[in-house]
Amino acid sequence: MGQMTKISLALETANYRGTGGVSENNSGLGFQPAFVDRETGTVHLSRYPDGRMAPCHLLDGLPAEVVLVRNEQGRVMRVKASLVSGFVHEAHFYTRQEAAAMLGSAAGFDNSRIQDRASRRAA
Repeated sequence: MGQMTKISLALETANYRGTGGVSENNSGLGFQPAFVDRETGTVHLSRYPDGRMAPCHLLDGLPAEVVLVRNEQGRVMRVKASLVSGFVHEAHFYTRQEAAAMLGSAAGFDNSRIQDRASRRAA
């Protein structure tokens, strides 16, 4: 697993374009872009540097404990290799792959899968 950078994050987004693995296709269904640190299990919602919630995956709002390199302007250049991008939905973290599989293609979203999963959790 390589260290996440702004470029690798952009490549991930391009790879999942047209699926539920990108914010533009799942935010209307209540998915919030986030990162999980696989070493600690800590989930970090994606935020702007000022702390406001971000509508997409941004590295600049991540806490110092996961940041490895910042540039002269303070922008995050690289984060821990244990960080994985994904989404939080109803207090559960989903990787991009899991969200894409759960939601299908952008054209064929079926949020009944989300409702079914929520029903099972409530039972």
